[in-house]
Amino acid sequence: MKNNLNVISATFQKKQFYSIILFYCVIFLIEISNHTVKAQEEKPMPPITYENVPYGDHPNQVIDFRKANVDKPAPLVVFIHGGGFTGGSHDKVNVNAIQQYLDAGIHHASVEYRFLKHADFPAAHEDCVRALQFIRSKAKDWGIDKNCIAGYGGSAGAQLVAYLAWGDDFADPKSDDPVSRESSRLKAVAFWGGQSTLDLNWWTENIPGYRREFHAKKESKRKDLSFIERRALINEISVINHITSDDPPTFMRYGMNPEDPIPSSLKRARGWIIHHVNFGIAMEEKLKLKGVDVSLHYPKAKKRFKDEISFLIHHLKK
Repeated sequence: MKNNLNVISATFQKKQFYSIILFYCVIFLIEISNHTVKAQEEKPMPPITYENVPYGDHPNQVIDFRKANVDKPAPLVVFIHGGGFTGGSHDKVNVNAIQQYLDAGIHHASVEYRFLKHADFPAAHEDCVRALQFIRSKAKDWGIDKNCIAGYGGSAGAQLVAYLAWGDDFADPKSDDPVSRESSRLKAVAFWGGQSTLDLNWWTENIPGYRREFHAKKESKRKDLSFIERRALINEISVINHITSDDPPTFMRYGMNPEDPIPSSLKRARGWIIHHVNFGIAMEEKLKLKGVDVSLHYPKAKKRFKDEISFLIHHLKK
């Protein structure tokens, strides 16, 4: 059974997560994302309709919303950036991707969230849940079809957007807060370079080039958490554990083939390992087992869609 994020958050709220933060910083420090901003000489960035709209009290809890040129409620795609939970920005979005969504009559939103320096884990997950609920609460004002919302992101953003797609629906129909009454689920999801699990034993056995000693020093400092607490936390943040038969169509993309050799450059090798296609293969296997529509892209894979943009447009407009 899926764990409730609020329960997990409450369980660990009073504990110091310094070691878990270090763990995440090492795992996601090297961020590879083909959707981070390119040089903007190609096209001007489409104007923002509503900029830095707050969905919480923290300066990082903001949303940028771009409205498509439509005269009736339209689908929405939500972007969640990567950056190892330590950096990145919601305004670093591929201009060509935004324009294609807008041209297809699909609104675009970009979510910022708190980093580990701002709040202990799982603050970023809580923020993205709240942001999506907030966006739905604005459906009438912003012209959104609240039943037709998809999400996309890379690496750390992949973790967050997959959590929205596959995690529990955190809507609370009895809440006095109208935002909390809104759904936190997605109609479709697309991501690149996402990790299936944070269980390092699985990494050691399944990810080429990974060695447990990469994190040995970091693990030794996690004395504030019991073994049971540590396992509960890892299970909650490992998105593969949330996959069920009611999950939405999923697109995953990776930059290497399963049999490709480890890059000779140490810097490139670390990013290659952290974003390895074997994570995607594991998630694809479970998604298929549960009967979920899934498309896994890597260089030699047979492709059903050109890219994540065509995938999301297909599912939002059909």
